[in-house]
Amino acid sequence: MQLVTEKSAAGNGLRERKKRATRAALVEAALRLAAEHGAENVTVETVSEAAGVSPRTFFNYFDTRDDVFVMIDAESSARVRRAVREAPAALPPLDVLRDALAAELAEVEDRHELWALRAEVLHRSPHLLARSLGAHLADELELADALAERLEPAAPAGHPETVAGDGRRTAPEPCGTREPGAPASHGAGQRETPDPCSAREDGGPASDLYPRLLAAVGGTAVRVAVEHWCARRDRLAFADVFRRTFDLLAAGLAQPPGASPD
Repeated sequence: MQLVTEKSAAGNGLRERKKRATRAALVEAALRLAAEHGAENVTVETVSEAAGVSPRTFFNYFDTRDDVFVMIDAESSARVRRAVREAPAALPPLDVLRDALAAELAEVEDRHELWALRAEVLHRSPHLLARSLGAHLADELELADALAERLEPAAPAGHPETVAGDGRRTAPEPCGTREPGAPASHGAGQRETPDPCSAREDGGPASDLYPRLLAAVGGTAVRVAVEHWCARRDRLAFADVFRRTFDLLAAGLAQPPGASPD
């Protein structure tokens, strides 16, 4: 029985690696094509061909063409949330978040070129940039839920929302951008967009300020650490920059003595 379990685990691990490799290949192909030809000229067919898969396989990973540029990796996000929930109870929340995010950023030094390409593509495509920001905000809400559940295990998970397609949550629309009673915007295969002005009135776990702020700060810390390292990667290791970023947060962002640009 133990041997079967080990084989099963190995098989699951292999399948997981293959799935992650296929998804990464599709993202890389899309970004390179968009950087060369413009995102508006990239099709599912050209991305799939460049990645060596079929268009049908593309849609196993992304609902629409735009998603390959802007959507959060749902499996990576789920691993972060699971790590947050399963971390030792004695660890401070900020340390838990740091460790969970660090595990997903282990390959960032090998993929800095793609990070730069993605920034270039989004800068040149305002509608993709808007959708990317929306996807990150939606992911942030999910992370806030996980942090809140960790802090208050008895609290109910999630919050009411209308679900469509594959159940992914999209970004909250800024307060005041939708008339009262008007339907929230949503795209193919996405959840209806929650309104942050009312999304937590039910008292769900992320209604508290602390988990919302912690999730937002964590996402910003990752972005700043990556950008800072990309500009100095000939002198600094990403792991050192990431650790330093969270050390500054843990210190309450007090200005360190003799602070320097590095």
